[in-house]
This record gives sequence, structure tokens and C-alpha cells, in this order.
Amino acid sequence: MQSENKPDGQKRSFIEEARRAQIIEAAVGTIAEVGYPSASLARIAREAGISKGVISYHFDGKDELMDQVVTGVYTEIAETVAARVTAQTTAEEMLRAHVRSVAEYALEHRDRMAALAQILIHARDAHGAPRFGGRQAEPLYQGLEAFYRLGQRSREFRAFDVRVMAVSQQSSIDAMFEYWRVHPDHDLLTHADELGELLVRAARAD
Repeated sequence: MQSENKPDGQKRSFIEEARRAQIIEAAVGTIAEVGYPSASLARIAREAGISKGVISYHFDGKDELMDQVVTGVYTEIAETVAARVTAQTTAEEMLRAHVRSVAEYALEHRDRMAALAQILIHARDAHGAPRFGGRQAEPLYQGLEAFYRLGQRSREFRAFDVRVMAVSQQSSIDAMFEYWRVHPDHDLLTHADELGELLVRAARAD
């Protein structure tokens, strides 16, 4: 990824940041509409109403642009979830709120979730392996582990391996979104509430 600083060490200007944001939004809209394989830089440039060269000036190719799309969506999700989770008073309420608030974000930002899914499915590194996933998910696991440790300290949750629960929760959320992607009329909030209850019951102290 390119540094947040320009080569001469100066911060990007407000105009440059606004242009990058415009390009990222155009990338999201294009990928959501035509899919990752068809979302060329030229097509994204047309969506943004700029030349392909402008994208190349601000981003070091499609990979960096996709990195910024993924980072931006995950950052928005994290900020949305954090605000709703921290408003709760117990570990059980936090766990339920986490799953539901992620689903609420998805319903409010369908294009972002569609673009994210396309990138996660199709983007590959130089060796042909998925560009995102694996160790890229480590921050997600660590954040979920914190919920479970909190519940264990308060004795709301039983003793268990928090990494196993974190991986299980994230995998269940990913599966929920994949099912919703294939079945867009699926009741996502009901699914999220059921999943939250399932996780609470699995973690709850005997």
C-alpha cells in the first residue's frame, strides 16, 4: 500500500483526500454493479467521471485501491459496531449487539457489502491465493476474543478457549452474509438475532 504521506513527506491535501474518497466510492459502486472481474480501472474511472490516469496518480494500481475499499468498509463496520456494543452493560448484551449491529450495517450499506464480498471472493495475490483472509482476519479474532474474556471475568461465560469461540463466531457471521448474498430476501436481522442467541447460549456459564 502507498504511505499516507506523499514522497516529499508532506501530508496529502484535503483535495487529494477528497479525490481518493471519490475514487473509492466509484470503485464500490462499480464492483457492486458489475462484479470484481469486470471492474477495471477504466470502468471505475468512468463511474467517477475522471480519467484512468487520475486513479493511477492516487493509487498504485487496482490492488491498492481494493485494499483501501476493504479497509474502509471494515473500519466503518468496526466504528458502527463499537458504538452500539459499548452502550451495553453485560457481556451477553454486548455479544448479541455485536452480531445484530453488523447485520444492521449490512442492510444500510448493501453496495459496500456487495463490493466487499466480490473482493474477498475474487481478489488474488501474486501466487494466486486469496488476497484477503487467513492472517488478515487476525484483528477480527482479537476483537471478538475481548468480548469472551470480559464475560469470563464477569463469570457470565464459562471457561473455554476464546480463540475457538472467536473463529466460530466470525465464521458464522461470514456464512450468514454469504447466505444473504445468495438469498437477498432472507430476513437478515432475524438470522442475526438467532445467531446471537446461539452464541450466548454456547458461552453462558452452567
